[in-house]
Amino acid sequence: MAAYDLEEQEQIAELKAFWNRHGNTILVAISAALLVVAGWRFWGWYQGSQSAQAAAVYTELQRAAQANDPKKVRELTGALLESHPRSLYAALGALISAKAHFDSGDLKTARVQLQWVIDKARDPEVQALARLRLSAVLLDEKAYDEALKALAVKPPASFEALFEDARGDVLAAQGKRAEARAAYQAALGKLGAGDNAARELIQLKLDAVGSI
Repeated sequence: MAAYDLEEQEQIAELKAFWNRHGNTILVAISAALLVVAGWRFWGWYQGSQSAQAAAVYTELQRAAQANDPKKVRELTGALLESHPRSLYAALGALISAKAHFDSGDLKTARVQLQWVIDKARDPEVQALARLRLSAVLLDEKAYDEALKALAVKPPASFEALFEDARGDVLAAQGKRAEARAAYQAALGKLGAGDNAARELIQLKLDAVGSI
C-alpha cells in the first residue's frame, strides 16, 4: 500500500510540474476555443434575428405596394437597403419598389432601384431579373443603347431566352429588323420544350418583324 501511495505521489508531482509548465497555454487554448464556439453561436443568432427583421419589413413593403402607397413603399425600401443591404430581402424589395415606381410613372426612381439590385444583389438570377426589368424601363424611355447595354452580359442559363427576347424588342424598336429577327430566333432556340406560351409570343414578334 505504501508503495502505491509513493507512486501516486510521484504522479501527482509530475502532474503539478506539467501544469506549471503548460497550464497557461492550455487555458489560453481552451478560452480561444470557447470564444470561437460562442462567436459562431452569436453569429447564427444574429443572422437569424437580422433575417427575421428583414422578412418583416419585406412583408410590409409587399402590402404597401399592393395598396398603391408609394410613400410607404419608398420608406420601407429605404429601411431595407439601409439596414439589411446584403440580404435577399433587400434585393427583392428593390425590385418591388422599382415596379411600383414604374407603374406610377416615376421611371427615374425605378431605374435607380433596379441599378442598385444589379450592383448589390448576390444572387445572379436576381441580378438577371433586374437587368431585364431595367431594359424594359429604358425601352419605354426610348434609351435604346442603354437598354442593349443592360442586356450585354451572359445571364444564367434559365434567363438566356428572356435576354434574347428583350434584345429583340429593343432592336425592333430601333427599326433594326434583321438583328431583331436574329435575336428572336436565338430566343426560340433557347426555350425549353414546355415553354409553349413564350414560344407563341416570340413567334408572333418574329412574324411581325418579318412583315415590316
